[in-house]
Amino acid sequence: MATAHTAPPTGEQPPQKWTVIERGSYRYPPGLSLNLLFYLRRRFFKPSNPILLFEHLAATYGRIAHYKLGWQHIVFINHPEFIRELLVHHQQEMIKERTQRRMKILLGEGLITSEGAFHMRQRRIAAPAFHRQRIAAYADVMVERAALRRASWQPGQTIDIGAEMMQLALEVVARTLFNTDVTSDVLEINHEVNVIMDLYNYLISLPLAEAYLYAPLPGLTRFRRARARLNAVVHRIIADHRSRERAGDASDSGDLLSMLMASRDEEGGGLMTDDQLRDEIITIFLAGYETVANALTWTWLLLSQNPEAAQRFYDEIDLVLGGRVPTLEDLPQLRYTEMVFAESMRIYPPAWAMGRQSTAPIELGPYRFPAKTYFFFSQYVMQRDPEYFPDPLRFDPERFTPEAKAARPRFAYFPFGGGGRQCIGEAFAWMEGVLILGTIAQKWRLSLLPDQQIDVQPKITLRPKYPIHMRVEER
Repeated sequence: MATAHTAPPTGEQPPQKWTVIERGSYRYPPGLSLNLLFYLRRRFFKPSNPILLFEHLAATYGRIAHYKLGWQHIVFINHPEFIRELLVHHQQEMIKERTQRRMKILLGEGLITSEGAFHMRQRRIAAPAFHRQRIAAYADVMVERAALRRASWQPGQTIDIGAEMMQLALEVVARTLFNTDVTSDVLEINHEVNVIMDLYNYLISLPLAEAYLYAPLPGLTRFRRARARLNAVVHRIIADHRSRERAGDASDSGDLLSMLMASRDEEGGGLMTDDQLRDEIITIFLAGYETVANALTWTWLLLSQNPEAAQRFYDEIDLVLGGRVPTLEDLPQLRYTEMVFAESMRIYPPAWAMGRQSTAPIELGPYRFPAKTYFFFSQYVMQRDPEYFPDPLRFDPERFTPEAKAARPRFAYFPFGGGGRQCIGEAFAWMEGVLILGTIAQKWRLSLLPDQQIDVQPKITLRPKYPIHMRVEER
């Protein structure tokens, strides 16, 4: 039966009415009346773009919706307080959901995919490599690579901004992760990761892909070959680092791989094995390269579509930098540039959705869900919610003044996740984004060519579905 409950979810929220559907000892919100399998042909259920389903649920059912896929209970949440409850207060009763767990076939037991005590231990070991004073040393690398990239462009040239930002981010990750330029090894890693990324939707939709990983199916064969080549390259890089260490070179030469190899947990033990290093290298490579490149691509697109905000952005860069390239010390003064980057990640968040599966019954406000329930929440949908971001499709960096941020619930905006699994490289990404934007914008204004189709492609990250062509104009 359905009854109306007046109960705030958590925190100091005003009372709201929540419709509850009681089934045995569990209480569910409204949602799709039929199993999701029934909706396979519907416009909102396209496996190639699950954002359409999430948007439909939010528009139709509001803050929380329940549906089933086969026998599995699934809950979509579009409420900041419920998201906070799951990511912060219930984090011990949560594991990654199935599609994210399936990423283990690429990422192994890296920080994104590992669980429980092992994840906590790995995070403690990796943490020193991401301390602010450590990543500050990479600021000059980011600026140097951005300056070389901008120097390669010519006035009036047409560029694919997505490809340019991918190449730039690849150069940054090569230098910061491996302390090398874009060598054949780095290019091989990039190629094999891209092969696997192109297979991503196939891999997560294939039932029991892990069990049938060695079946003679074309997609799985391509995946196995790409993963084998990827593993060979990464293990060779690790072996080269270890051989230099044995030869008497400093074991911590400043790059992230060396730091990970030298790091120990707080108890002073627990160096990572080569297999653990492999998993963290691929995780950092993907998270530190793909996400930042996509965030920068969307930022240049939005600046080109919003000339007033773009002019203020360029004016700040001219005023703060006065013609010189930016440095780490300039970051506190590049406030509007940071706000531009934040607003871009609001509209086009590189991590566009998250999911968890409960290991025990969970209560959220008036609802009670059984163990093994899947919970999904989408940065893409939440961060376009008009209650927290009026006129949500309008590009407005002023949404990220200190006062505006303080007026919103914490999880109305969460491009880097939250709770105990918040992205360990968040400070690195903010620094890289602001410094690269400032360096390139000193010299060039990028204008979007007309009559282009702009759409999103939600895979592991939120990629542009089509190339975005822009004209390089000298400032």
